[in-house]
Amino acid sequence: MLADLRHRQGHLLGRMEGIGFDLKREASLRMLTNDVVKSSVIEGENLNPIEVRSSIARKLEFDIAGLIQSSRDVDGLVEMMLDATQKFSTPLTKERLFDWHATLFPTGRSGMQRIIVAQWRTLESGTMQVVSGPIGREKVHFEAPTADKLENEMAAFFEWFENNNQIDPVVKAGIAHLWFVTIHSFEDGNGRIARAIGDMSLARADGTTDRFYSLSSQIEIERNNYYAQLELQQGGTTDITSWLNCFLDCLGRAINNAEKCLANVMFKANLWHRINQKPVNDRQRHIINLMLDDGVEGFINTSKYAKLAKCSNDTALRDIINLRDRGVFIQNQRGGRSTSYRLPDPECDKFISPKS
Repeated sequence: MLADLRHRQGHLLGRMEGIGFDLKREASLRMLTNDVVKSSVIEGENLNPIEVRSSIARKLEFDIAGLIQSSRDVDGLVEMMLDATQKFSTPLTKERLFDWHATLFPTGRSGMQRIIVAQWRTLESGTMQVVSGPIGREKVHFEAPTADKLENEMAAFFEWFENNNQIDPVVKAGIAHLWFVTIHSFEDGNGRIARAIGDMSLARADGTTDRFYSLSSQIEIERNNYYAQLELQQGGTTDITSWLNCFLDCLGRAINNAEKCLANVMFKANLWHRINQKPVNDRQRHIINLMLDDGVEGFINTSKYAKLAKCSNDTALRDIINLRDRGVFIQNQRGGRSTSYRLPDPECDKFISPKS
């Protein structure tokens, strides 16, 4: 199972090496963005993908168009993920985890609640439990080790993570994820940090700072099964074979889905190659990029175009008709006031070459 997974990893990395610097950078940027966004979605927090993409691009010094301002919360999560994946060979230490935790909670609060930041949870913070159900009939799914055990537990974890090199780093990613989230060493943010540690080990397995698949995206898709397997393992024995099977299966599907990302990146490059035979104006370029990067909810129409491009409805309509006539926009079937447009589907629509 592991050999098959490693083969598919190698095949994906080999394909990415052959597509050129710009496309490879775009694919990596897209996957890093997905990783940050979906890791937050798993915890019930929805981030703006364009904001996340902008934050990553700025921190990696990518010269791309359409960057927007990002919030402190977004920048903090991005900094943690980039530190884990771009500096994957740097040892994981207590101080480094504290820095990650501080970037996740720059205001010292989780929502409205004040929490202890950049420290292990304390006895004063109470028992750390995962609970569901109404008050008085709660079901305790899991109870973490008490706070007085954390220093020794985490020391053992760091020693194992950095020095037990007989374990394949892909398997180590699965063990580390389970181990850290079970220790639950912080008051909040343990899930996001566990996934960052896993990504760090996967980056060591790949031997590159470029990210071409997103495990967090796949975990979010399979969230119910993920939590069920986690609860089953945490309530079971120290034989974690079943957990590792599920982890590796999930990772395999993440790698398979990366092929779709590669297809989208290639489609985007091909679309721009054809558009640039007869360049579009700045407004059109901005809207097309937003649509390609999922920055537009639903289809585009005249009023939405005008709002996003900061122009009049008449100007928006002229831009849209021009893009429709060139085949860049495909008009959906419903007309009248409900007229809307989409980009060509790489699998269904034929891109019409620009008219001379």
